[in-house]
Amino acid sequence: MSARTSIQLDRSTKELLDRVKKETKAKSYAEAIRLLAKEATRLNESELGSLPKLRSFRRDKHDRFD
Repeated sequence: MSARTSIQLDRSTKELLDRVKKETKAKSYAEAIRLLAKEATRLNESELGSLPKLRSFRRDKHDRFD
């Protein structure tokens, strides 16, 4: 079992978290927070550019001037 901790929230934040938990059908507050964190760190399709499947750029060893 993982270590547990407690956090302090103001009433309005707790109410928002309760609403998120209910709307997402999360089984716990931890699950609701994880869902929010994933959503916040996920890139939107518009942030991927026009060629999202393009491989990342790698320099060729011959492309530099000596």
